[in-house]
Amino acid sequence: MARKLLSIAGYDPSGGAGVGLDIRVFEYLGFRGLGILTSATAQNAAKMIKTFHLPGSFVLSQFEALAAETRFAGIKVGMAGTLETLAAIAQILASNPSIPRVIDPVFRSSSGAPLLEKKAIPRFLEIVRGKSSLITPNLDEASALSGFRVRTFEDMKGAARQICEAGLIPCLVKGGHLRGRAVDVLFDGQGFVVFRHARIRKSVHGTGCFLSAAILGYLAGGCDLEKACRLGMGLTGLAIRKATPAGKARAAFSFPL
Repeated sequence: MARKLLSIAGYDPSGGAGVGLDIRVFEYLGFRGLGILTSATAQNAAKMIKTFHLPGSFVLSQFEALAAETRFAGIKVGMAGTLETLAAIAQILASNPSIPRVIDPVFRSSSGAPLLEKKAIPRFLEIVRGKSSLITPNLDEASALSGFRVRTFEDMKGAARQICEAGLIPCLVKGGHLRGRAVDVLFDGQGFVVFRHARIRKSVHGTGCFLSAAILGYLAGGCDLEKACRLGMGLTGLAIRKATPAGKARAAFSFPL
């Protein structure tokens, strides 16, 4: 019987991000994927139109229903939506300290729509402090979490260290939008690991979801953090190259890879 990975995230009706994509990544890696919804969205590959956030109490009810008969091998967190739901998610993470847990801190859609209420952002690290194996902010999210503008490689290193130390969580700052060669920076509390990649000139919906889901899969499969990140990045790069058109401007992941 396949081991089970859980995604706690929003629902994207296009299937290009959120719970739907996470489950497909989990299953590609040989796990059974389960999902808890935090929010429903009206969106396509190009634009977020509207969001509807579910109550944090209902998020907890979904988890309790699954946990009553399911043993999880790992948990991934994506879009929380509200401060209330973020607090509920923190309870879930704290109740599962022995398994890999990955947080992808989704604050805005790629089209700029807010996906987490403003009052939750300054409290984000406080609420999830010490409750995850990894957090994976992009440059804008790293800026919000660290409190300073992250735009250079040295900024990324500083933000990764600050976020890790403030949240007691290893931090992978994603530099896909950095000028020049793509680079990601991991700080695990002891030192830095730098991952450099050839830039892929393709706009694909859901890359952050895909990467964090893949990293969780490799962690649950027994890889250490550096190897899980490296393998997750490799799989994400392959998936980006094979992504197919989803609309006028962007591509979406397709399976099998």
